Amino acid sequence: MTFELELRGITKRYPGVLANDAVDLAVHPAEIHAIVGENGAGKTTLMSLLYGLFPPDEGEIFIRGEPVRFDSALDAIAAGLGMVHQSFKLFPTLNVADNVVFRQEPTRRGLIDRAAGAARVKDLAERYGLAVDPEAAVEDLPVGVLQRVEILKALYRDAQVLILDEPTAVLTPQERDQLFEVIRRLREAGRTILFITHKLGEVMAISDRVTVLRRGRAVAHLTTSETDPAEITMHMTGRAVDLDRRAPEHQSDQVVLEVGNLTVLGGHGRPVVEEADFEVRSGEIVGIAGVAGNGQSELIEALCGLRETDAGTVTLSGRDITHADVTERRRAGLAYIPEDRYGVGTTRQASVAANLMMGHHRRPGIQNKGWLDRGAVAALARRLVEVFGIKVASVSGPVETLSGGNLQKVVVSREMEHQTPLLIAEQPTRGLDIGAIEFVHGQLIEYRDRGGAVLLVSAELSEILALSTRILVMFEGHIVACLDPRKVAEPEIGLYMTGSHLENQVA
Repeated sequence: MTFELELRGITKRYPGVLANDAVDLAVHPAEIHAIVGENGAGKTTLMSLLYGLFPPDEGEIFIRGEPVRFDSALDAIAAGLGMVHQSFKLFPTLNVADNVVFRQEPTRRGLIDRAAGAARVKDLAERYGLAVDPEAAVEDLPVGVLQRVEILKALYRDAQVLILDEPTAVLTPQERDQLFEVIRRLREAGRTILFITHKLGEVMAISDRVTVLRRGRAVAHLTTSETDPAEITMHMTGRAVDLDRRAPEHQSDQVVLEVGNLTVLGGHGRPVVEEADFEVRSGEIVGIAGVAGNGQSELIEALCGLRETDAGTVTLSGRDITHADVTERRRAGLAYIPEDRYGVGTTRQASVAANLMMGHHRRPGIQNKGWLDRGAVAALARRLVEVFGIKVASVSGPVETLSGGNLQKVVVSREMEHQTPLLIAEQPTRGLDIGAIEFVHGQLIEYRDRGGAVLLVSAELSEILALSTRILVMFEGHIVACLDPRKVAEPEIGLYMTGSHLENQVA
């Protein structure tokens, strides 16, 4: 059999790291082939090699049985490969058609024929079910539509093999389902799809076969219909992983966080959060779901004292902290796992020990007569490293040398160590592999079970459903629903996230 794409013995070395170790991969024509693996397993490196971003040290690449060598992405594109990256590469001031045909514009009598370009883009969009207006300005489009524009760019260049890198990371359930329909239509038209993901439910739903990478090696090649998430996880991690932990029924009536009619203004002077009204009780996890840009980040910043409020109140354990600064809120019992673990959660040039102490430097035992007790700081750091399984060479080394998963463990352990009444966790598992996700989930559940109140913001609806006692949904700055996770599924939550419930009410 002639494979559409074949890699033989692909090896890539960096100083001190064997990123890809003799990887073999064979992809059939017109199949959806999932590539899975933990962070650091070599997925990104392998796809970058395949797309010509840099050459392998050893090994061969074959396209339809013919050996190829890519010295640049242009070589890969010319050979029929296309790639949709997680971060879109579009010009916001141009319309859809101009973005799609950029640098390959059709011409007529030596001039760019914009009408012909728009017509071809429209034809491609209709043929593959990519609902996009060629004349629409890219800067006005939602994320799901921007992704379709990127797919159109690859199809316009006649990509026969399409590499999709974590394509559902920022999509609603409805947008994800629409993407899957597009992928299936592409397969029916003879295109081959490489689907890079860490979401095993999606692997089972969309792929024909699966290749699992672990520590730079391809450790399993599976037929999707003959495997299950448990087997795939075992190949990825070498052990069983449990991410399906439903929250118990809530028992406590003790209100820890009370938010009353809170309004927050954006830089343009208009509300980005409007009359938010909710509470979080001891021993529960309240999840906040919403498409990015609907006020979740601004709400969390206001609760943590990083953004001023325009109206309303915030009460923590009976104390009004509406106008308190960050330090006062932490003293009142607010812990915070920020979305940006690099820029906000840690100081990258500082040591691991210093980062594990930050925000708690005034606590008894850490501070002695106004001076930091360096011995106590080091002892605290060593204990947290052991308890939370943080992989470090030394607690005195810079935190910037840690992997993303271990860096997140630093933030999580620091914020959970003192069991404050309230923990706000914003996108706590974004960018983490399945093992690190299991760790963070376990810590949130333990925090809850010890009586802590947790406010969880996540773009992963499966995470929200698995961990939350109640789910709040935000749309255009408003909390539009409070849902019971035992009685709803992802599609229903998605309707609230996109405002479709309002359309139904009007109808």
